[in-house]
Amino acid sequence: MNNQNHTSVKIMTADPSALGLFGLAMVTLVASSQKLGITEGTSLILPWAFFLGGIAQIIAGILDSKHNNVFGTTAFTGYGLFWFGVGTTWMIQMGAFGENLLANADSKQLGVAFIGYLIFSLFMTVGAIETHKVLFFIFVFIDFLFIGLSLSSFDIMYEFSHMFAGISELLVALLSFYGSAAAVLNTHFGQVVLPVGKPFGIFKKQNEQKKGKAVA
Repeated sequence: MNNQNHTSVKIMTADPSALGLFGLAMVTLVASSQKLGITEGTSLILPWAFFLGGIAQIIAGILDSKHNNVFGTTAFTGYGLFWFGVGTTWMIQMGAFGENLLANADSKQLGVAFIGYLIFSLFMTVGAIETHKVLFFIFVFIDFLFIGLSLSSFDIMYEFSHMFAGISELLVALLSFYGSAAAVLNTHFGQVVLPVGKPFGIFKKQNEQKKGKAVA
């Protein structure tokens, strides 16, 4: 028999959370400016929706899958695809795909999609409890954002819900910029430059206690 030597190669990939959070920060910053009345229209939000909100987060999600990070993969790719969906919706509403498609558009269907993403965001918020506090509060304000978007899409307290969504989205942007900066600088310098807060330790503590009892 021939002896074969097998060599395993470990490929290291960088933490993609800085890129993903930067993409989220950019698109929510630009989009919130429209909701808050600082800017007008959605045409020039589209590039940031597709390239930063969409592609950057999807790239981050794919890279996170190489870390076997189910949470990060699902979050980044899920929200990345959301921005492709929203961007395409805006294009339909602007008549970019023809008058027939525009004539058959029902904005309440977008509201239903926002409710779906609110459900998604709520259970992702539970998962974020065991990441770090900055990410947890990013998800909390994403929840608020989708509550505001859902209500405004169904014309429920429109002025309040639209403004509520805009403020929530701006806070998502600011926290995401901070989280991205922390991921870059803390890794680059090998020390805590920008603290992000420890996990709450609610579920992991319970799991550790159960494991301890099982061993005992």
